[in-house]
Amino acid sequence: MRLLVVDDSSTMRRIIKNTLARLGYKDVLEAEHGLAAWQVMKENDDIDVLITDWNMPEMNGLELVKKVRAEAKYEDMPIIMVTTEGGKAEVITALRAGVNNYIVKPFTPQVLKEKLEDVLG
Repeated sequence: MRLLVVDDSSTMRRIIKNTLARLGYKDVLEAEHGLAAWQVMKENDDIDVLITDWNMPEMNGLELVKKVRAEAKYEDMPIIMVTTEGGKAEVITALRAGVNNYIVKPFTPQVLKEKLEDVLG
């Protein structure tokens, strides 16, 4: 299983990747913003899960989610938004855009594990 982690903070990408590795997910790609993530997705046809931040330069997470969902081949891809945006309105906006699950920073490894298991069934 291949995952793509998108966050403009290299520290946050490292935290998520390390957590995923402890959960047994070793095949993890990363990108620092939505445009870079889109490029990675175009170059790698086998990405199974997208984990993205909301607030990033170039292309934010919400724009990335909308772009991904506009492509038929990604309509069923699980997407988890990991962000500091914890308000009810933001969560609803993200879910309407096509996010499958939502994690508010800071979070524990257990929360990431539960949300990932939830989107993967």
